[in-house]
Amino acid sequence: MKTAVIYYSLEGNTEFIAKKIAEKTQGDMIKLVPDKDYPTGKISKFFWGGKSVMFGEKPKLKNTPIDIESYDRIFIGTPIWAGKFTPPINTFLNTCKIRGKDIILFACHGGGGADKCFNKMKDILKDNNIIGTYDFVDPFFHNVEDWDAKVEKIIVSK
Repeated sequence: MKTAVIYYSLEGNTEFIAKKIAEKTQGDMIKLVPDKDYPTGKISKFFWGGKSVMFGEKPKLKNTPIDIESYDRIFIGTPIWAGKFTPPINTFLNTCKIRGKDIILFACHGGGGADKCFNKMKDILKDNNIIGTYDFVDPFFHNVEDWDAKVEKIIVSK
């Protein structure tokens, strides 16, 4: 079974989890890179990130097109901004037509919005088999062994 771990990460939390998943599945890691960077400072990050998701922005990505057909199982990871998935994930989900795949969704956040985020992603990915949804609260600030166990749980989900 060929696996892809497709994700966007602003400050490294989602990338941290994506790397663990890719290592355990021997999957291809594909980081979505927007044409323009988002600010990372506290105030500007929340302002620009919140504005971007509220307006449903779909930034241009630097990535070459992803050959989705070559994958059987796809992990899609995003930070949660204002209860929604990030604009680079929005671009990916709305331009890359994914159908008939096993999908596992994961998200990192500071404390909320996972259900709302996952429900919107599921709506877009309705022509697929959503195997599971997993959220991680501030991975950098918690015990790494906890994340290893949770990632292991994701890998064996059916």
